[in-house]
Amino acid sequence: MNFASDHSTLGGPRTLLWSSLIVWLAVASAVLIGGSPDQKRISVYAIVANYSLPVTERNGRDYVGLLEVLEPLGPVSAKANGNRWKLIYSDVECEFTAGKSRAKVRGKDLDLPANFLMDNGRGLVPLSSLSTLLTRILGGGPVTLNEGARRLFVGNVAVHFTAQVSKTVPPKLLFNFSSPVNPMIATEPGRLHMVFSHEAVVAPGSQTLTFDSSVIPSASFQENNGAAQLVVNSTVPLMATFSNDGRTITVAPVAPPVAPVAVTPAKTPSPAATSAASTAPIPPPTSTAVAATPAGPRYFAVVDASHGGDERGAALSEQLAEKDVTLELARSLRQELMARGLATMLVRDADVTLTADQRASTANSAGAAIYICVHASSEGRGIRLYTALLPAGGENRGPFLDWNTAQAPFQRVSQLAEAAVAEALKDKQIPVRSLTAALRPLNNLASAALAVEVAPSAGDVSQLSSSTYQQFIAAAVATGVTEVRDKLQVEQK
Repeated sequence: MNFASDHSTLGGPRTLLWSSLIVWLAVASAVLIGGSPDQKRISVYAIVANYSLPVTERNGRDYVGLLEVLEPLGPVSAKANGNRWKLIYSDVECEFTAGKSRAKVRGKDLDLPANFLMDNGRGLVPLSSLSTLLTRILGGGPVTLNEGARRLFVGNVAVHFTAQVSKTVPPKLLFNFSSPVNPMIATEPGRLHMVFSHEAVVAPGSQTLTFDSSVIPSASFQENNGAAQLVVNSTVPLMATFSNDGRTITVAPVAPPVAPVAVTPAKTPSPAATSAASTAPIPPPTSTAVAATPAGPRYFAVVDASHGGDERGAALSEQLAEKDVTLELARSLRQELMARGLATMLVRDADVTLTADQRASTANSAGAAIYICVHASSEGRGIRLYTALLPAGGENRGPFLDWNTAQAPFQRVSQLAEAAVAEALKDKQIPVRSLTAALRPLNNLASAALAVEVAPSAGDVSQLSSSTYQQFIAAAVATGVTEVRDKLQVEQK
């Protein structure tokens, strides 16, 4: 694990007043365009690679570097000689002249829709010419350009899907995809957004889908600036879960909040304890701000498996990624906490990509008494526990806290929880160190918050994937949290 990269500042909202809607707008803008809000991109989907490239506007037209388009597809080279530019892809020769619209590919003339341009040795071709050019250069298979959305499909790579609402109560909307997908998911009142920036998802027969359901009446497919988006309309808050190895996404109403757990410790697991959501929805924005102390916890604990999706985390071994270990550890910890009567929610229960702001927003909206972030490392021995080392604070506004120092009022209770967990680990003869660090999203949490970094106990990295070791660590952490649950609940009220 590398805390410096995993928790780097993302230019997040200044206060919790911005809440989930601001997080969604920032994330959606970045995902939909693959970069800054003003930068045009084109996404290329091919059998060998999916990638995104910048688009340059010249003389009122969109241009793209031809060499950059072809590099991920196969061996290619290019050389400029005066105003002439020669490109060789495999054994195919292409010749272009700066300021001219006629090119030569495979020895035959080809007219471009606008002049070829050179920029510091780079050959720029009109974006609208890519379909014709690549068909000629690659010499086989379909090449389809969706110029308006700036999406290029090389070969039969399109990901198709079907959508159907079940007759169950409550109803569920099932999306079945022809290949695994991993969209960014967020919600706002009345809508759930799924943004596909890495998969070649294409529209069904109609871009607007209607369903025979008063709860989930419709969905729509949209494309823009190199990405596709599915928007599900609903009359209630929604959440999404993944199954079938990422080929199925189920959209369903958010389960009603669970009742707070009684303060008196139960000797046996509470039969009323319910499972947390199986994935990490972005909490629906509300018309009011997120207060420093939520009205009352729906969950006692929020457990966050670090990394996920595009963020693999540390390479613990050649086969073992940190994101996979943290997810299993988080599931084990949820099981142990719930066995002690503590209702627990997982921020992610699937291989999805989430930003630090999304994680903090999800946890704060849950109103839990404690947030526990799980990391894994192949370095060192045993467990390292972290609480937040806060930067210089911004301005608090009444009951609303500065986003980057939201943890400040909760540092004492965070340290209390850390001490209890450390003691429980020591009782199990597990090496443990307690540290402070300027970490995100710990700084943004309006509750007790700590990070648990798990390393092998005896230098054997394979131990991290052992269910026995994971359960052993999870049980000790859960015991420590249980020891101070009364105090955590009092602090949260």
